[in-house]
Amino acid sequence: MSWYNEKILPHLIDHVSSIEPLMKQRERVVPLASGRVLEVGFGTGLNMAYYDRARVEKVFALDPFMHLPERTAERIARSGLDVELVQAGAESIPFEDKTFDTVLMTYTLCSIPQPEAALSEIRRVLKTGGRLVFCEHGLAPEPNVRRWQHALNPCWKSISGGCHLDRNVPALLKGASFGLEGLRTGYISTISVVSFNYWGEALRQN
Repeated sequence: MSWYNEKILPHLIDHVSSIEPLMKQRERVVPLASGRVLEVGFGTGLNMAYYDRARVEKVFALDPFMHLPERTAERIARSGLDVELVQAGAESIPFEDKTFDTVLMTYTLCSIPQPEAALSEIRRVLKTGGRLVFCEHGLAPEPNVRRWQHALNPCWKSISGGCHLDRNVPALLKGASFGLEGLRTGYISTISVVSFNYWGEALRQN
């Protein structure tokens, strides 16, 4: 791992991920999680403040890298939730089939190296009728914005820890046999190449 990725990038991601438009999106979706919850891409625990403690039994916090541990521990402690840290990638989730009632994923699918494999694993560990609650940025609907997303993507990935600007979130979810429920979309800021969001719930149907 490079010095930039180890020392600078975690602080940069934590700062950018906590800007107001993104936190408002987290506030919309995180309270939908219930029961035994697997949070994929836990990062530094920015979602902890928005869980509904009355609905959540336990949170399993999955991430391949555990950066900024003191900041993360503080957010977990403030939440009052039972949280277990799990250091692993989403492409190989170390739990048995049909373990979780909810999988939560916020601004994570963009940076997973193999999103199809990750979604297959997420579907595997969800109970029948379980839900993937998500909020992600991705491919915009307008052709001119898409052209900029495609053009900027190689440079963007190199400075942002592998984040992709142009992933087609609904297509990835449907390709993994999830049923989309109440999908919402829209720009959450004026910087169109990075701010087109998809959010809602995806159901494991069988």
